[in-house]
Amino acid sequence: MAFVHCQGLVKIYRTADLEVFALQGLDLEVAAGEIMAIIGNSGSGKSTLLNILGALDEPSAGRCVVGEYDLLRLSAAQRVAYQRQVVGFVWQNHARNLIPYLTAVENVEVPMSLTGLIGAPARRRALDLLEAVGLAGRAGHTLTHLSGGEQQRVAIALALANQPRLLLADEPTGAVDTGTASRILQIFREINLRYGTTIIIVTHDRAVARAVDRYVLIRDGKVAQEAIRRSPEAGTAHEELVVLDGAGRLQIPREALDRVGLSGRARVEVEGDRIIVRKP
Repeated sequence: MAFVHCQGLVKIYRTADLEVFALQGLDLEVAAGEIMAIIGNSGSGKSTLLNILGALDEPSAGRCVVGEYDLLRLSAAQRVAYQRQVVGFVWQNHARNLIPYLTAVENVEVPMSLTGLIGAPARRRALDLLEAVGLAGRAGHTLTHLSGGEQQRVAIALALANQPRLLLADEPTGAVDTGTASRILQIFREINLRYGTTIIIVTHDRAVARAVDRYVLIRDGKVAQEAIRRSPEAGTAHEELVVLDGAGRLQIPREALDRVGLSGRARVEVEGDRIIVRKP
């Protein structure tokens, strides 16, 4: 069973005279303990999906289940429990992650207080998490004395404070240099191995996506392509696949359509174990 299961997921934003379909029947499955990435251009729907998985936004239709939680049927109490105990967030904007006048260790302790963990046990766990992200020696520093990359690592420790099973990261390397980005991605891998946390990274940077073993491309509110590294141990390149959804639809990459001049209508032929799409 998939830990994250989305089927036919739809999200519509409505204004007085306009409807915007941010997600248009998206299908996605993520295994427990997997670390993967979601990529797509601005407006593709990837941030909307992240907000739905974090129970910050509600789907309009379809199915979205994380663990035992059906995100279309959460009561107010279940939503609070889910956000406190099941999911953790790492945002690109440091100000959204951290409280500036607290030290690094105090920031990590804040989510624990919401679940009743305070005092020495909370301090020990916070220090353990800062050690896990390589900041054991910076625990007593406030944000003004930490670099952007260090602040982002504090944010990762904070996101793990309540031992979430799912960690959502929105452009976690978007505001740091290349070297710091590589360090942050390495921390995600170490956390994934150490705690078994399922990690979903949303990014527009394909270099970030290629650092994990699987990434999916969202286009026009649907998963259009998936890329899998067949031999992670050997570090081989990803194999890119188009995704066939439950209704039999697939999105052919634009560059392929342009190459053969295909648009509007097409002829579909079956030859043995192949399905061929031709110009009419």
